Amino acid sequence: MVVCTLACWRCRWLLPLLLGLAIIMGIIALAGRGWLESESEPYVHQASLWESCTRGEQDINWSCESLMDYGWGRAAAATYLVGFVILVICFALAVIAFSVEILRFNFVRGIGGLLFVVAAFQIIGLVIYPVKFTEEIPLIGDNMFSWAYGFGWASTVVVIGCAFFFCCLPNWEDEVLGNIKPTYYYSSPERAPYLN
Repeated sequence: MVVCTLACWRCRWLLPLLLGLAIIMGIIALAGRGWLESESEPYVHQASLWESCTRGEQDINWSCESLMDYGWGRAAAATYLVGFVILVICFALAVIAFSVEILRFNFVRGIGGLLFVVAAFQIIGLVIYPVKFTEEIPLIGDNMFSWAYGFGWASTVVVIGCAFFFCCLPNWEDEVLGNIKPTYYYSSPERAPYLN
């Protein structure tokens, strides 16, 4: 029977895989046009991290305004983008760290520290955007922060979880490297009479 927990050698690729998932969600958040959308018909407003688009109820074409003309728009985009770039660097470092036969666990803990920095940058961008957007951009009808904004938060939550695991992984160094013999527990003496 094979038991695989986080602290085993075969499962060492789970953390870089989760970082890759966070990168994919970050790409969707950066490229998606669904940060803010009209909640119901008529769909007259949609926005991304980069621009805000509106149209009349009878119009087909969207009229877009860049959010980079606003200081808060540049700040939100810059902080989320800086966090994303550091996340990509952490992913590359994690792949390198887990490819080496003898892991350098202080190196792994450093990746965890960088991931907390990533989370801080992404949270700042994700908080600046809705607060300043609703203050400075006139909203028409009922609007909601939508799927792309949700992917930004999902990426941030995965990064926070990975940061904790990367910081705690050196505590299980012997288990990960396979330096400890497994301990077997038997429920009754009848099942293991040779132990008496």
